[in-house]
Amino acid sequence: MSALTLISDPNTAMALLPEFTLVVGVVLMIVVPNLGNGTFRLPIPNTNIRLPYFFGGERFSFNSNPRVPGIISVTTLLFSTSLALWSQMSTPIADSNVWCITTAGEAFASCEGMVDASLLQIDGFSRLLEIVFYGALMLCGVAMWSRMPATPRFMIHAQVLAGRREDERIQKLLDNRRQVDFHLMLLMVALGMSVVALASDLFVMFIGLELASLSLYVLVAFMKENEEAPEAGMKYFILGSVASAVGLYGISLLYLWNGNLQISDLASSWQAMETIDPLALTGIAFLLVTIGFKVSAAPFHLAAPDAYTGASSPVAGVLSTASKAMGFVVLLRVLVTITMPESGEAFWVPIMGLLAAVTMTWGNFGALGSENPKRMLAYSSVAHAGYLLAAVTALGLNVAREGDHVVSELIVAAMLFHLTVLVLFKLGSFLVFSMLESEGKGSKLEDLYGLAKREPLLATALFVFMLALAGVPPLSGFLSKLLLVSGIVDATVHSTMNFDDGIIATLKSIHWVFYLALLVFLNSALSLFYYLRVGWVMFFEEPPTKKRLVYAPFLRITIMLALVGTLAFGIGPLADHLLTLVSNAAETFFA
Repeated sequence: MSALTLISDPNTAMALLPEFTLVVGVVLMIVVPNLGNGTFRLPIPNTNIRLPYFFGGERFSFNSNPRVPGIISVTTLLFSTSLALWSQMSTPIADSNVWCITTAGEAFASCEGMVDASLLQIDGFSRLLEIVFYGALMLCGVAMWSRMPATPRFMIHAQVLAGRREDERIQKLLDNRRQVDFHLMLLMVALGMSVVALASDLFVMFIGLELASLSLYVLVAFMKENEEAPEAGMKYFILGSVASAVGLYGISLLYLWNGNLQISDLASSWQAMETIDPLALTGIAFLLVTIGFKVSAAPFHLAAPDAYTGASSPVAGVLSTASKAMGFVVLLRVLVTITMPESGEAFWVPIMGLLAAVTMTWGNFGALGSENPKRMLAYSSVAHAGYLLAAVTALGLNVAREGDHVVSELIVAAMLFHLTVLVLFKLGSFLVFSMLESEGKGSKLEDLYGLAKREPLLATALFVFMLALAGVPPLSGFLSKLLLVSGIVDATVHSTMNFDDGIIATLKSIHWVFYLALLVFLNSALSLFYYLRVGWVMFFEEPPTKKRLVYAPFLRITIMLALVGTLAFGIGPLADHLLTLVSNAAETFFA
């Protein structure tokens, strides 16, 4: 792919506007905070002529504010989100809603006849996922404005005059410059996730996956003043690197088997096999190890609780929403697009069913015994991965039915709906914890005692988020779980229920995947215990202090917007609009 073609071809530039916006944001993040009145001396003897080069030296007033990197990242993500949404409207920015980018860097409005030569495909499915990614990262960026404060230089000078120690002064000066590093990593995560969403080549998808993952490893360990952060980041990095190495080896086996890593070509070769080739099967199995780690599926979830606990709450929220969605994108591409047979049940249905059952049950029991709110939400995230794996299992059972894609599209739409609204109430919960972290708390359940008496609005928002995670109506979490369960039921008892032979005989005739829907219901009921425990300690325990939390106006506004979205996407016209959006994306996925 030619970089010059990517820039010069108007169709390519138009199709990749959100991604180019991210690249511009990365460049601005590197350049703007380093602009200053730096000069260099001309090498002329006996002269002291200096010319400005505006890079280095003392920074100007407009870029010396430590909030500048955050403003750049949030603005960039906001523009990218708007462009991704606009590109799929009825009157998009381009002449077509579907684009394919070839290996030469050229964009074509029709993917027919050149899919085998494409590296990226832009459609409703990929754009919706990009909106989910950008939205979660944007909320994280806003939250870090208050989570990672910086002290102005004049305040540092005053503190030194007041007798503050020199090491404290140096630490605050370092804090003044690390906002660039954090928000630069945030944009790199967005860029990597975009590549995963758009990729139509398995190796390109892996590159995007690792670009996002490596940046996330840094973000997990970024808050170095937290003693748990470096250890959590190192654990997450080591286990993630091993999982990635296994997945990369699996990709190499698939290349040896097929000679091509185009997803469409891999799917054609897979369907052409009369019996499954051991080399191909081994490659897929190794790749599933990487995916299992990314989605925190048991038993690959062991690093997740430590990573969530050590990371700052906004970053933990990204891990539980955007990172999980990225993993399920790869899972759908690999299992549904590549390995689905033309007829009959997919070979991986029993494996996914077992993983789903173990993951959701293990996650909920782990959350029951957690006294750390962030660790509790980490295990809750594992449980939600189990719910989504149950939907994938039902999809593998149903997608091969001849001429019937309605139920398959319903299941994918339900998964997309769940991953979208999860950004609101799961990340919203972490944003509330972020306010507690700003005053050095939030790592114990006792830190939530009496929060309703200190911050009634925030406590109410957190309680609503907990209810949405449990799937209580009429919140958006209830609708998302209802859609998941409905898809599983439709895939298993679709036009097969017949009570003429008796209830027992009918139950025996139902496919075992149906009982995953029942297990989702039972686990959701079990999760109510630890979600309601959060509400109990906030409203019925005495607070250790009457002092309010940090002011953080932008963070408070963000939490309230997440609260409104949690309510609005559960019932009403906004829920209908989102259902239409995810349905169109699911239809595009199968198209």
